[in-house]
Amino acid sequence: MNFPPNTMSRTRLNVVLSQAPGKHPAKRALEESVAAALIMESGLDVSIIPNLYDLGPDHTGRMFLEGVSGDIVVLCWHFPRAAFWLLDRIGIKGHLGEVQLKPPREVDEDEETEESPPAKGIGPTGKIPDRHIYCLDLRDFKTPDPYLKEIRRISAECQERREKARPMTATFVDLGLPSIATAPSLNGTSNGTAMAAFTPEKLLVEPNRRWYPVIDYSRCTNCLECLDFCLFGVYGVNNFDQILVETQDNCKKGCPACSRVCPEQAIMFPEYKSAAIAGAPVGAIGGLKIDLTKLFGGDVKDALAMAVQERDKELLGDGREAVGMSVGIPKRQPDKDQGPKDDLDNLMDDLDRLGL
Repeated sequence: MNFPPNTMSRTRLNVVLSQAPGKHPAKRALEESVAAALIMESGLDVSIIPNLYDLGPDHTGRMFLEGVSGDIVVLCWHFPRAAFWLLDRIGIKGHLGEVQLKPPREVDEDEETEESPPAKGIGPTGKIPDRHIYCLDLRDFKTPDPYLKEIRRISAECQERREKARPMTATFVDLGLPSIATAPSLNGTSNGTAMAAFTPEKLLVEPNRRWYPVIDYSRCTNCLECLDFCLFGVYGVNNFDQILVETQDNCKKGCPACSRVCPEQAIMFPEYKSAAIAGAPVGAIGGLKIDLTKLFGGDVKDALAMAVQERDKELLGDGREAVGMSVGIPKRQPDKDQGPKDDLDNLMDDLDRLGL
């Protein structure tokens, strides 16, 4: 069936399923059942790509994403906050779509449940397209039904938003035909040659594993403490002196040290074992009133020491000398108005009093 130019991007919802790395049978089974159910839904263009976190600039899956226009739902094995800012990092930008799907979660009676106000971050850079990106975590449920229900709701929401924004003179018809896509319609045309570049064989080529930080710019205040702390050339600044991950492959695999010293919890490693470092919702762990024992897996007083130890380990691995706390230790933004101190602030004050 041939569609008029831009019809599909305006009337159909793009759904992208990002596979888990490796070949875990339970994860593959869920991915397959979700994909099979989605292609039977009307009004959706369904695509499957490898693990989003591993896609390099030249991978076909990433080039495919760069060609997708319109609203997007991304299903992946990462926390939604990490997935959204990971997409932003690779140039897949949009407005954060509100997801109503809530995972089942056991609440600790002693856990802080009151949400703190969000940090006033510097926000994303560049032009933000007039579209929404919704991120769903495939770890939340073991069956496709909850995801299908939420995607139907999102589809209706996007359709309503398009209807309100559409000029009265324009008329588009969604025939409601289910489809599974391996490539977008580039530049609003059904170009067979361009489509051929995104065959399933090329789209699903397994990428090499990667490890790098992802910055949540809704929380990042551009304090540059990560730039001072990291000694491996991972971070840099743009023309406006705003922090960015400049050379991501300089990052040391498995090391999350810089995320531990970020005062706003703005640095994420989406595949780290700790939920807070991996991008869990900040409000779910008490906002800035965090319990560092839960956050970092150790005693509160050990948080900075853990980061320093991790950094020294990687320095020694590079044949360099360990520097301990003598280099790049956060000074809690001396040029910034001081607000209420968090646990890490108090720890730094204690270290200063000890002359460390």
